Amino acid sequence: MLFSPLTLGELELPNRLVMAPLTRLRAGEKGIPGPLLVEHYRQRASLGLIVSEGTYPTPAGQAYPGQPGIVTPEQVAGWKKVTDAVHAEGGHMFAQIMHGGRVSHSDITGGLPIVGPSAVAIDGDVRTPAGKQPYPVPHALTTDELPLVIQEIVNASLNAIEAGFDGVELHSANGYLLHEFLAPNSNIRTDSYGGSPENRARFVIETVNAVVAALGANRVGLRISPEHNVQGIAETDAADVRATYEVLVDSIAPLNLAYLSILHHEPTGELVQDLRTRFGGTFLVNTGFGVITTREEAVNLVAEGHADAVVVGRPAIANPDLARRWKESLPLNEPNPSTFYAEGATGYTDYPMYQG
Repeated sequence: MLFSPLTLGELELPNRLVMAPLTRLRAGEKGIPGPLLVEHYRQRASLGLIVSEGTYPTPAGQAYPGQPGIVTPEQVAGWKKVTDAVHAEGGHMFAQIMHGGRVSHSDITGGLPIVGPSAVAIDGDVRTPAGKQPYPVPHALTTDELPLVIQEIVNASLNAIEAGFDGVELHSANGYLLHEFLAPNSNIRTDSYGGSPENRARFVIETVNAVVAALGANRVGLRISPEHNVQGIAETDAADVRATYEVLVDSIAPLNLAYLSILHHEPTGELVQDLRTRFGGTFLVNTGFGVITTREEAVNLVAEGHADAVVVGRPAIANPDLARRWKESLPLNEPNPSTFYAEGATGYTDYPMYQG
């Protein structure tokens, strides 16, 4: 089953392995994808679907130095070379649109203020070009500013289609802006976008609807990570988590998105599988940051009906031909974590294909 075709939106994927969006920070100071990114993604085109690393939709939404954007004509042109290379190899690729929200610093955004749902800072330090600094208190987006942020995400999504992507994945996970609206500790608003689960889900729902209106639902996926308490997120009340994500999924289910992708440490558990039933469409699971997904786990998740496809990260980093290696039970390259967020080709484009 894992190696059988899958219909996703209007795409026919050759297998059910999806390359996770993986932050790699190799797009330079101006966020323009260059030849390194072209080669990296081209090498991995045999995976059923590639989801790009998180790509910022506005300079104010850049979370990391070296992160690519999809705002300027130069960035769009850079991504077009990436998608052309992937398509030339028969692959399929979605762009992950990621607004960093409060996970950033003005030294990263070129002096632009950091924004979030509320004026609540992450407890910790952020790496900036000038070294480690405390996370700043974000500007709490006003009700009037929210449509402007949504429009930036819509514009970036349209840019992604212009750049040749087959669709976009909206990043509502891992503590970035959309996730910040969902979580009760980062969203302490008292207006119609805060408080109840319905209100906290509102911004994400409006964003998804706006992008669907611009692109068509078959070109839009959504990524969520309930209870993934990273980067200052605290979703610790199980009842509140369930209520919030049920509202979100129930609201977007009628749109018939290309897919819903969930990162969770218990992909076969009640919460995730209940959300799958509510969504009713193509459903991707990612077992999370804690452990590396194994071939056996991926095979079983699909074979036992828990997911339509499995999203993998580190195995795809180290094995550009992962689909072949897992299908034929071939040995794997081991990933080198010290090169995950470095510069240059080492640990990025130099992992070998299987010879034989």
